[in-house]
Amino acid sequence: MDDAARFRADLTHAFGRGYDGVLGLAVSGGPDSMAMLALAVEALDGRVSVATVDHGLRPEAAEEAALVAGACAEFDVSHVTLTPGAAIAGASLQARARAVRYELLGRWAAAGGVGAVATAHHADDQAETFLMRAGRGSGLAGLAGVRARTTIAGIVVVRPLLDWRRAELRALARRRELRFIDDPANADDRYERTRVRQLLDAHEWLGPANLARSASYLAEADGDLRAVVDWLWAARAMTDGDDVRVDATDLPREIRRRLVRRAVTVVRAVIGLTEPVFSEASNVEALLDGLERGRRVTHAGVLASVREGRWRLRPAPPRRQ
Repeated sequence: MDDAARFRADLTHAFGRGYDGVLGLAVSGGPDSMAMLALAVEALDGRVSVATVDHGLRPEAAEEAALVAGACAEFDVSHVTLTPGAAIAGASLQARARAVRYELLGRWAAAGGVGAVATAHHADDQAETFLMRAGRGSGLAGLAGVRARTTIAGIVVVRPLLDWRRAELRALARRRELRFIDDPANADDRYERTRVRQLLDAHEWLGPANLARSASYLAEADGDLRAVVDWLWAARAMTDGDDVRVDATDLPREIRRRLVRRAVTVVRAVIGLTEPVFSEASNVEALLDGLERGRRVTHAGVLASVREGRWRLRPAPPRRQ
């Protein structure tokens, strides 16, 4: 199987079907995303549209965007550079930059008739993510790592390169004589990912491909559990505006953990609560422990109580000044 056919098969696997629309590509100018650009152009007969996000955090980013634009001109595909309307600042800069990046890509895709956006995450990225999250004590959803297909900021995001190694993508870019730029942050050991990457490079016996494969198995198991939770939510949950009630009797803790996260998410969505940040990866152990003891617990702006195994979650009353 040649490279383009392999990429096409991986894309089909990520979507779960053949894809016949225009595929958006998030291309940064690094070797991985430049290799993805070449593969997608060939595999999809040019049915691609490309975006580069300049977060405004590094002066070199404009040069990198220009490099991608030049490559797209040679491939005869459209390219746009996306920039945020306001400077990205504050704590958790990388997390904020990621959120802005996907928001920009989502708006671009929706405006341009792009059905999905592909990113160049690969097997080594997956292995690094697995180790980083394992080091933090993440549960199943976290250890499942980067998903082959997900939805972020309202747009379908696919990762067709999760079975490709970093080295083979770089080699492909060199064979195609593609210009690319190595992000200097990749060598900056102030970042956790860089330190984990150095660990894997120094200890090949850790097997990045096998770690990535383990993450994919966990993602499959996580998907099955999500389906079970969907079924239980339909059967056992009742919602009345911002008042949610869930029958959680006789359920395993992992299922209850996921149900209570969903209940909190539903209440917060109804009242438009965005602070404090809450996601499907948020720690809810104290909340679950409190409910199991029959206590009233406030978590992420939501008041939870329990009676005869049935939870009730609703907006927490405002704090007294």
